[in-house]
Amino acid sequence: MKKLRAGLAGFAALALVAGAAACGNGAAGGAGGADGEKKTIRIAYQAFPSGDLIVKNQGLLEKALPDYRITWTKFDSGASINTAFVAKAVDIAAIGSSPVARGLSAPLNIPYKVAFVLDVAGDNEALVARNGSGVTDVASLKGKKVATPFASTAHYSLLAALDQAGVKENEVSIVDLEPQDIQAAWTRGDLDAAYTWLPSLAEIKKTGKVLISSRQLATAGKPTLDLGVVSTAFIDAHPEAVDAWRKVEAQALDIIAADPAAASKAVGAELNLSPAEAQEQLSQGVFLKPADLATDEWLGTEGKVGQLAVNLVSAAEFLKGQQKIDAVPALADVQNAVYVKGLPSVLG
Repeated sequence: MKKLRAGLAGFAALALVAGAAACGNGAAGGAGGADGEKKTIRIAYQAFPSGDLIVKNQGLLEKALPDYRITWTKFDSGASINTAFVAKAVDIAAIGSSPVARGLSAPLNIPYKVAFVLDVAGDNEALVARNGSGVTDVASLKGKKVATPFASTAHYSLLAALDQAGVKENEVSIVDLEPQDIQAAWTRGDLDAAYTWLPSLAEIKKTGKVLISSRQLATAGKPTLDLGVVSTAFIDAHPEAVDAWRKVEAQALDIIAADPAAASKAVGAELNLSPAEAQEQLSQGVFLKPADLATDEWLGTEGKVGQLAVNLVSAAEFLKGQQKIDAVPALADVQNAVYVKGLPSVLG
């Protein structure tokens, strides 16, 4: 029943966005409109602590693009966002690197590009064992019930943690639950462990033990990130709007670094947390400086696409080994799917 509700919630969100797409927006990528109507940008966001929530809360993009009508729709996972892109129902999204690797791979082959790094997963994503479950480490998950949102960065990290510990996927009962449903199942005692992200992670940690975090897996060569992606059609039709979006996302990173009080107030308002709670959650992520995005380690520049493309191919190779995708995309194709036009100057 929980999974059915999660599926219905994702369908409802997709229907809402698709409905907005049908309201007179005729240009490529869903932006544009008839005479007298504002051009529209349809943004998919997720409820995890990031600069993206600051952009939403402070209306930074609305201020930068007053001639556009901007809609924000909440999604619970990257898998549902990929579905929305396939349906051509969103233009820009905050989505994890694992679902992006899936989206760029067969059979999905979604025509979108990575245009921003929102954060690098640290202690804000982790695998937690419930108190009383008898689980003391990753290896002792054999025969246990573990929840995670399928096709998410947490799912990727769970599989990587099991692989690292020498545990086969079929030796664990892995169930597909969205973060809010993980909390409910956890409270009922239905789960032995879960791999999830903030803010649900903070709740289950109250009655559980962290076995491994995404920060530790990154050190072991399995990093995950939260990315900003834009449909190729929207980039082609509205490059100036994409530039404005990148600039305000960079502004949000500056706010996180220079004005933590303002950052925590905005994020707290979006997540229904106190500023202190929001600040604690923000402190668990790794946020780059805007200038870092254009370095070889991340997006790179027009002259040289960065290592992010290699990271995505590596994630796809792991997913192929786990039989989660049909084929691994070529590095050149993934490099073409990293949007570096105007970097670094476009970030302001």
